[in-house]
Amino acid sequence: MSSSEQEYSLDRVQGLTDTIKDDAEFAQRVIEKAAGPEVLDYLVDDLSIDVHHEGEQGLGEVRQAILGSDHASFDLKKRVATRGDYTTDLDVLVPESVKKSALGALEAGKPVVLYGPTGTGKTTFAKQLALETCVGYTLDTASPSWTSQDIVGRVAPDYSKDSVSYQKELGCVSKAVVRAREYGEKYAVIIDELTRADISRIFGQLYTAIENPHQTIFRTDDDETIELIPEVNIICTMNMSDRTVNQLDNAITRRFAMIKVSDYDNDGLDNLFSRWTTDHLADSAVNGGTLKDLFQEDYRRLNTGKDADENGIMEFGPMHYRDVSVFLESTTSPEGVYHDEAGRAVGEAFRTYILPRLLNSATYSQMDELVNHYTKLDEIYEEFDLSPAIELAESEKRAQQQRMGMQN
Repeated sequence: MSSSEQEYSLDRVQGLTDTIKDDAEFAQRVIEKAAGPEVLDYLVDDLSIDVHHEGEQGLGEVRQAILGSDHASFDLKKRVATRGDYTTDLDVLVPESVKKSALGALEAGKPVVLYGPTGTGKTTFAKQLALETCVGYTLDTASPSWTSQDIVGRVAPDYSKDSVSYQKELGCVSKAVVRAREYGEKYAVIIDELTRADISRIFGQLYTAIENPHQTIFRTDDDETIELIPEVNIICTMNMSDRTVNQLDNAITRRFAMIKVSDYDNDGLDNLFSRWTTDHLADSAVNGGTLKDLFQEDYRRLNTGKDADENGIMEFGPMHYRDVSVFLESTTSPEGVYHDEAGRAVGEAFRTYILPRLLNSATYSQMDELVNHYTKLDEIYEEFDLSPAIELAESEKRAQQQRMGMQN
């Protein structure tokens, strides 16, 4: 074997550092012919060779070589596959029981649907689940135009040459299968906002594959067959403002683990609201303690009602209040545009980050309740001016009245 074909030991690689950093193709060859894991560790941990050649994001040839190497550990592959993704740095904010249920379902080989109202952190939690169980993930957002081809794959025309040719494009699940095979590790596919699509239409073929894992769902241009393998975790999210669980096709509720992400206990909510008002309002003209009380009262009345014998207006997640806190941090700081109008800033924040998300799925009767709800909160929290939020709710209520009148 010539010296150019020999494996690259750590000592040899350390002597070739400049060449490896100057030549991406040579770096790829070194990775593919590395003598052992210590070589990959050096290239990634000491040289950050993938970042050097390909930046913080993307899966170029250098990263693909690392991910396909038998010498790369699971943790090393995960770091390389998720460069630029800081999801793992974030706290898991969902209740512990929700996390355990989701992890248990994935360990049992079940695809997972994370459902609940808007603002419960479903997408972030889906990424965290993927990175706790897999080396990496892809994320696709469903749309009304989706078909089963977006899941398993399609034959698409290629107009890049003089004449039209056809090539096969992998769907999101098939792509995850190929990556799991190439990397020799578990890989996840996240399908976000699932209920935007016609679920029965897009999942028909996948339903059969879940129950019959040996069924081929697609063939690549190289005639490689794609089957739904255990090394692929399927994680979906959906907002319950789109559809209730009872309205879903039995086909999905029978084959997927349905995990509700909305049951925050009082301690969990208190921790969230305390953190956001403390972290973001240290230099703000807004009283963080009073704002935290407003968050808690707003959330409680929306979700469960003022008293134990009342019903709430609608389910609503707590994560939206972080957006309010961030907005107030920038606008009510000493240099902020609302520094001298802190009370007004709170109303503008609710108008911008809370009301549109509530009104998006509200019925006419709920719009009326929202007007009364924020009018009452405006009276209770006198130091804040919630009139911008109230005005938006009233405006949408009038518009809905006109639409109803036109229909009649």
